[in-house]
Amino acid sequence: MYTYKRTFSILFAALVFNSCSTTQKIEALKPLPSDDTPMVFNNKTSFVNMPLEISLKEIENQLNKTLSGEIYNDSNLEDDKTEMKIIKTAAIRLIEKNGKIQTVLPLKIWARFKYGTDFMGLNDTREIYLNGTITMTSDVKLSNWKLSTTSKIEDFQWAESPSIMVAGKSVPITYIINPTLSIFQSKIAKKIDEAIENSCDFKPYVLDVLEKMSTPFLTSEQYQAWFKLIPIEVYVTDATLGKKEIKMDLGLKCNMQTMVGTKPKTNFDKTAIQFKAVTKIPEKLTANIAAISTYDSASKIISSNFKGKEFVSGSRKILVQNVALWQRDSKIIIALEMTGSINGTIYLSGTPNYNAVTKEIYFDQMDYVLNTKGLLTKTANWLLQGVILKKIQENCRYSIKENLDEGKKSLLPYLNNFSPMKGVFVNGTFNDFEFEKVEVTDKAIVAFITTTGKMNVKIDGMD
Repeated sequence: MYTYKRTFSILFAALVFNSCSTTQKIEALKPLPSDDTPMVFNNKTSFVNMPLEISLKEIENQLNKTLSGEIYNDSNLEDDKTEMKIIKTAAIRLIEKNGKIQTVLPLKIWARFKYGTDFMGLNDTREIYLNGTITMTSDVKLSNWKLSTTSKIEDFQWAESPSIMVAGKSVPITYIINPTLSIFQSKIAKKIDEAIENSCDFKPYVLDVLEKMSTPFLTSEQYQAWFKLIPIEVYVTDATLGKKEIKMDLGLKCNMQTMVGTKPKTNFDKTAIQFKAVTKIPEKLTANIAAISTYDSASKIISSNFKGKEFVSGSRKILVQNVALWQRDSKIIIALEMTGSINGTIYLSGTPNYNAVTKEIYFDQMDYVLNTKGLLTKTANWLLQGVILKKIQENCRYSIKENLDEGKKSLLPYLNNFSPMKGVFVNGTFNDFEFEKVEVTDKAIVAFITTTGKMNVKIDGMD
């Protein structure tokens, strides 16, 4: 059902600002162009508790689709001396009664019986016609994601008097048929149980919902941010029967990612997801979102942040025209292309960090790269005095409070009767997002955000 969102990417792009080395050396340290190898980082799994509610009306609808017209045909007279056809004449109705499902089934039954002995051909057959409504009660359980029932016929209400064919004539036998109905009961009850099991296999529904939720979707057009959910395991508890619905708890173990740049590939694999039965699932939803900002996309965003800004020291001033970022030895390298009192590229290094009080990302140990210092000693010693560096560093911080608030707000449509497919509805609530940590990889900066909340899924009105 869907936890996800939106300018988390901006957030991480801001993690981008620092470095190490001389022009010649820095160029040598730049990474090779990105390839298609998977991005590797220490991703924390999320756990989503999704209480699942399936209306009896939905099960009734699925059952009626499964059972239509002729619902049973046994044409072999020799195996048990009985042929039988059962035809459904109107819609089946399901009702909860005393913790069990009551099934009301309007039907017609035609049966042929063989009686007597085969010795010297001393046997005969008779045909019986029944038209009425059968009421059954069923114990309910969920096994291997299939709803299964054990049904027992409780009552018959005849629309027409039961009859038997004698010498080509229909003879009413109501007075004798009711006590002998046991011959039909096991066959009809078994057929209903099989139909419920076949029409109420919830695993395909769950997989379809997960596949929809696993398709990466755009969360921010401006920053080309995408959200992606990767299911790992699904858990389910025993089903319980309510007045109008069947309830069970689903648990989803998954990874959540927000990525900046081109649309991530969809790699949903139904066969790789493990399904496990459990006795209890924690009520709380815990989401750990890995927000990923590639260096290329981060460089573009930071360049736009510097656009039009002047850094002044006395009579000297510089403007940052372009920013390039990459990673080296767990530090962020930031290359600042400048014009003004200095025309050229200055390289800085720093470590991304986070201030939980101000909700800002900032950079510790920011300094000029060693060989840059040597260059500045000869040409722009004034830049080494720390004034410009301090001003740059002051600008190399980014409040993510608004982004966290916006991210939470952008999740709300996915928690307010969100329908990933017809007949499936997701609702829930989330608490505030908390920034956890930053990790630096060869390809991107990864920021981890956590939140808690609640979610529920309702199935009603599927095709």
